[in-house]
Amino acid sequence: MTSLVRHVTIDCADPYALATFWAQVLDAKVSDDDQPGDEEALVESAGAGLLFIQVPEAKAGKNRVHLDLQPQDRTRDEEVERLLGLGAVMFDDRRNPDGTGWATLTDPEGNEFCVERSAAERAATS
Repeated sequence: MTSLVRHVTIDCADPYALATFWAQVLDAKVSDDDQPGDEEALVESAGAGLLFIQVPEAKAGKNRVHLDLQPQDRTRDEEVERLLGLGAVMFDDRRNPDGTGWATLTDPEGNEFCVERSAAERAATS
């Protein structure tokens, strides 16, 4: 039997606040066991869960691991706009005029993540 990824763990200053942001991103929820001020908070989603752990040091430099999001019921550009409305910030816009490419955003604590094209958008350009 192989191993499965149970959680992707992200160090942060405010686990509950960051988990709340990511729960909105993923249309998921923060675990009922977690409350503001807790040292960790868990978001269970259709993929692996995201576990946010409080650490004393601030983020320094580029993430060594990041999440790539693929919209399921909207276009990449619609998803980018939705995430910007939730508090994400555009970090590096790699979208091309022909519809290819991706956008790199940051969450409220500066962690980078990418938004790719939806499966329908990929199929339309294959």
